[in-house]
Amino acid sequence: MIENHHIINIAPLHRFQWEEAQQCFVILYPEGMVQLNPTAGEILRRCDGQRCVTDIVRDLQNTFPEGGNAIAADVSDFLEAAQEHGWISIK
Repeated sequence: MIENHHIINIAPLHRFQWEEAQQCFVILYPEGMVQLNPTAGEILRRCDGQRCVTDIVRDLQNTFPEGGNAIAADVSDFLEAAQEHGWISIK
């Protein structure tokens, strides 16, 4: 389970980047590529190995104030799914 104090980073052998041809963020890994929706892209942009979950949520709430408190639940749900897929690593 991912907790608020955990530091999140993109998993080894995975690369997060903007893909101009698809006009979206993607995760590249040896077996292929995953196209991300805008929300997932905004969350993963902040998973830099320096920020904890609380910092990521706070930054998203400041950037998208209309999202309010629902942002915390969305981030938590997405990070759990990203961990299950092996896209992120946790410190």
